[in-house]
Amino acid sequence: MSSSVPQWRWQILDSPADLDPVPPVIAEELAQDWCNFVVWRPTALPAGCTAGAGTLRREAPPGRVDAEGRSPWSDANPAGYRTEVAGGGRRLRLKQFRYDWAFPAADHPCLWGSENRASGIGGGRVAWLGTDYLRNRAGSARLAGTTVELSVLEGEFTDEELVALFAGLRPAVPEAVPRVLATPFSELSYWARHRADMVSVPTGVFLFHRRGREHEGEWVPAGEVDAFLTGQGVPLSVAGYRADSAATFGDGAAVRELEVVYTCADGGELRLTAQRGGGGRLEFPPVRDKHPATEELHDLDGRPLHLGYVSAEFGACDAWWEHPDGYRLRLLGSAGAGLGPADFRGLVAALDAGLRLAGRAGVLG
Repeated sequence: MSSSVPQWRWQILDSPADLDPVPPVIAEELAQDWCNFVVWRPTALPAGCTAGAGTLRREAPPGRVDAEGRSPWSDANPAGYRTEVAGGGRRLRLKQFRYDWAFPAADHPCLWGSENRASGIGGGRVAWLGTDYLRNRAGSARLAGTTVELSVLEGEFTDEELVALFAGLRPAVPEAVPRVLATPFSELSYWARHRADMVSVPTGVFLFHRRGREHEGEWVPAGEVDAFLTGQGVPLSVAGYRADSAATFGDGAAVRELEVVYTCADGGELRLTAQRGGGGRLEFPPVRDKHPATEELHDLDGRPLHLGYVSAEFGACDAWWEHPDGYRLRLLGSAGAGLGPADFRGLVAALDAGLRLAGRAGVLG
């Protein structure tokens, strides 16, 4: 992935033993140097509320240690930033991180299983409101690749206040944004770099048979992605999206899936999964997973296209179809203006045409 913008580099602890016993209080602009994602600062606070100083969880290699704030469900130690907004008997938490152990389910994974509402927050971006896994009123947005999750801890906030809070988030270090966006997913992702144990999570509207705990992914070196995908007969671009990373996932005996990450200039993402028929995790026709959504069946050049989405205006979309040469395909999309189901079908058609134009069944061959 060529760019005149230098890629992002951040600080990482040498060992899990170096993790802070308690995440330190640190300003957003200083935390940015420790994060593999863009750090955002709230500027539009609910009435009577102020934002406290945030705390940083630094990145370290995998390993369990007795440190507050680290994940209880994984050996991984990725970076994260936490801020509380409070006042007048009301309190909420903002948590920022790079969701990179799987595709973020429906683009708002913390709200999985709840009825959600989408609102545009400017620049084509979307904020989602619903209920999180703790049964708290909650929200989620993906901004330049950063997942920002909100959870109401005390009191009541209106929808308008929460949407305004998301809309008012600004990068703490503006010059870091183009550098993070210029860095391939495989070089930002904690799971790709450290080969940490994978986490079994939903990924979209349809059920994907989840990968096992042991890391199966083999990520292609960033400088070799174009040649690799060309050899596989996979397009390097889809509309305004460009392939920046690719991986193969299997059980150690045979490759079962090819995964390609396509990104655009503002951090929006498409995730293509391709699999030879039989024995893999893309069952066809697909079965709905447990998240409120709309399912549609369309025709794609004489083949069925199964499309699921949460918002008719913003997506997030999940499309499954089969290539004439027999392999199965899935395309997931982040949410945003211009990424509703009609536009997403156009992306699928463009990708499918590019795959067929290659003139060979190279995928996983």
